[in-house]
Amino acid sequence: MYIHLIRIPIKKLLKILARALLGLGILLLFTYAVLYVLCHEPRPELEASFEADMLANKMLKAVGNEAYKNTRYLEWSFRNGAHQFLWDKTKGVAQVTWSDKKVVLDLNDTAKSMAYQNTGLVRGDRAEKLIKKATALFNNDSFWLVAPFKVFDPGTQRGVVLMEDGSRGLLVTYSSGGDTPGDTYLWKLRQDGFPESYQMWVSIIPIGGVEASWDDWQVVDSGAFLPKSHELGPITLDMGAVKGYN
Repeated sequence: MYIHLIRIPIKKLLKILARALLGLGILLLFTYAVLYVLCHEPRPELEASFEADMLANKMLKAVGNEAYKNTRYLEWSFRNGAHQFLWDKTKGVAQVTWSDKKVVLDLNDTAKSMAYQNTGLVRGDRAEKLIKKATALFNNDSFWLVAPFKVFDPGTQRGVVLMEDGSRGLLVTYSSGGDTPGDTYLWKLRQDGFPESYQMWVSIIPIGGVEASWDDWQVVDSGAFLPKSHELGPITLDMGAVKGYN
C-alpha cells in the first residue's frame, strides 16, 4: 500500500493560512460585536451622597469589617492555584508565588521587595520585572478577596443606583490607586447589606456591566467574611483554601 504525500508550495500554504487567520479574525470581531450589542450596559452616572456612604457602611458591617481590620494574615490562591498568596496586613508584606517564582512584596516600598526563581535570589532587571508582575497579581487577585472592605479606600467615590428590582445598589469608582484607576463597580446588596454580586466597568473587560457573584462566603478564624469563589458567566474563579487569622 502506497501513501501519496501532497506537497503544497510554501507560498500557497502561507496564503491558505493567511485566509484562515483572516476568517478567524472576522469571526471573532463579529462575535464581539454581537456580545457588545446584547450585553453591554452604559456605566451609571455617579453622584456622591451621604446615602451612599451609609449604604457602604451597611455593607462593611454585614461582612465583619471590624474583624477584618483586626485580621493580620490572609491566605488564598487564584486561577485554580496558579497564583498563591500569604499577606501579612500588619507589616504590609505579601508573599506572591506562581510557577517557579516567588516575590516577597513590600507593599509600602516596592524597592525593598525580594524576588526568587527556583529558590535562588534574582537581582537587576529580572528582579524588577518579577516584582512588577507580582504587584499586578496581588492588586488584581486580592481585590477578588477583599473588595467589599475597600469601598472607602483613598481615591474612591460612592453613589447610589436604583436597581431594576427597586433596591438600591452601591456604585464605587476607584479614581486612583491600583493598576487600573477609573474602574467602577456596582454592588448588588441584600436587605441586610450583604453583597450578592457586582457589575463591572473595568479597563480589562471591553463589555461594560459584566456581573460576577459574591455569594459563596465563609467566616474565617478571625471572624471576617471572605469569599470562597465567584461565578463570572460560565467561569468559576476559585479562591482556594481561604484563611484569615491573627
